[in-house]
This record gives sequence, C-alpha cells and structure tokens, in this order.
Amino acid sequence: MYIVVTGAAGFIGANLVKALNARGENRIIAVDHLARADKFKNLVDCDIADYFDRDEFLDRLEQGDFDDDIRAILHQGACSDTMETDGGYMMRNNYRYSMTLLEHCQNNDVPLIYASSASVYGAGKTFVEERAHEAPLNVYGYSKFLFDQSVRRILPEQTAPIVGLRYFNVYGPREQHKGRMASVVWHFFNQYKQDGKIKLFDGSDGYAAGEQRRDFVSVEDVVKVNLYFLDHPQHSGIFNLGTGRAESFNAVALATLNALAERDGKAARSLQEWVAAGAIEYVPFPSQLAGKYQSYTQADLKKLREAGYREEMFDVATGVARYMETL
Repeated sequence: MYIVVTGAAGFIGANLVKALNARGENRIIAVDHLARADKFKNLVDCDIADYFDRDEFLDRLEQGDFDDDIRAILHQGACSDTMETDGGYMMRNNYRYSMTLLEHCQNNDVPLIYASSASVYGAGKTFVEERAHEAPLNVYGYSKFLFDQSVRRILPEQTAPIVGLRYFNVYGPREQHKGRMASVVWHFFNQYKQDGKIKLFDGSDGYAAGEQRRDFVSVEDVVKVNLYFLDHPQHSGIFNLGTGRAESFNAVALATLNALAERDGKAARSLQEWVAAGAIEYVPFPSQLAGKYQSYTQADLKKLREAGYREEMFDVATGVARYMETL
C-alpha cells in the first residue's frame, strides 16, 4: 500500500517525503502542481513510487483507481499565500480539494493527516483549539478555518482517523521556492548575504521595533509530529503545532547573525552590538499589512501533549543554527 503526500514538492511535503525515506518507506505517491517547476528540486534526493498532478490525482481518486491501495494521506498541498486576493481560487484549492480527500478517506478507512494553520486565530491572543478563539484575518486563514469546522462536525462519527495540525511559523530546509512566502529565517539569511544587513519592522501594534512575537517552529519538529500521528492512528482531532514559546523577530535575527558569525570563526554579539554595527535595520511597517498581521502567536500545546507527544521542540537559537548549517 502507498502513503500519499500532497504538496510533496513543497516545503513541508518534501521534508516529510525525505523523513519517510529515512524510515525505509519508498512506496510514496507524490502529489503536487509544478506550475513553479523549480520545486522539483526538493524531490531530487527523495525516492517515490509515482507522481501525479493534483488535478489528475483527484480525478483518479474519485474514479476509484486507488481504492484499497492507500495506507494514509499526508495532506500538505495548499495555496499558502496570505496575500492572495482570489478567494474563489483559494477556496477551490484549499477547502474543496480537502473536502474531497476527507470524503474519500472516511469512505475507505484511510487515515488523513492534514495541514491546518495558526492563521485561523487571526489577531486573537488565545491560541487554544476552540471555536471561540478563531477569527481569521484573510481568505487563506478562512479556507483553513472552514475545513477545520467540517472536520469537527465529522469527528464524533468518524470512520477513520483525522488529524489536523495547526502549523505556526515554520522554517527550515526546502523552502527556497516559496519566495516572499518563505520564512523570515530564509529572508534574513539572504538579506544579510546580499546587503550585509537584516531588515525588521519598526514598532507596531504596541510592540517595540523588532519585538513583534511569533511561535517559530522548525520543520524538523513539524515532520516529527506528523509521523507521530501516522504511527498512532488511535488519535484524532485538531492540534496546535508550534513550540509553545513566543519569540521576537529580534531574537530570530540575532540567532541568524550569531550562527553565521560562528561559522566564520567570529564571536557572537548582542542585539545592541549588531544594531550598532548596522547589521540590523528597522523599516516602517507596511501599510498593506495593517489589520492583516499577527503581531503575537504562541501555541498552546496542551492537546498535543495529552495525545502523547512528549518531545521538546527546538527553540529559535537551536533551530535557526541547525538551519544555517544547511544554508
């Protein structure tokens, strides 16, 4: 039987395929949409059994071509552009496609582990997996929110495991194709490489310059949690996937710069020293992000821990340093 990974040539999907290979799994069906052809590079060092375009896969799934051949679906495929304004496309690609996969999995006793998003919480300050705390700020967040609601309605009568993982700010290898939607860690590395400085937002939403805070989680931890639920099909539900720590953009910039300094045999510096050296610059907050920006996120991991996942997540200093080694 096969494990299906949608979004397999993307950031998290490709890391999942690579991790499955490391476990000896190569009966993997990779599903993606290579309108951006360069994404294929994420799969060059991976072993898969077959590849399907997202539309072809869905057509063949609905025709019954894969009945009794799928062990599990790890659904990572989505448009993740939070600035996308074509709501019709977003809902077809993220919501309706996911609903079709969910229906197939429930009808054929196939576990579904899918990517939700912390964007469903919007500007809220409480990050608990409950409807009262969910109010997305953009159509991307709404597409994830709406699918989560559909899953919640099914859970009491589910016929196969369903796990939704609300990713917070994920960073790590194999994200280079994402362009402006890549993690701030990737952007910081490339800004410093090109200009010798990292640019952070000036103060906004009550936060000082660079002190806006997010829950930054390494893709290494994201993969581990996905595989945990693959190995423990007795669990279903919607779970936050972050570190449980809110760390500032200043902290991410500091971790990036000190990791690069260490690589060059130089001493680490404080934030103030890097700012004084001109390596960190604060720029005005973009007007187009007003009302659409999460200035603070921090995953509540209670449900994830109750489901038995015990491993500690990398903090920013450790996770960023590991990422810098690959960059």
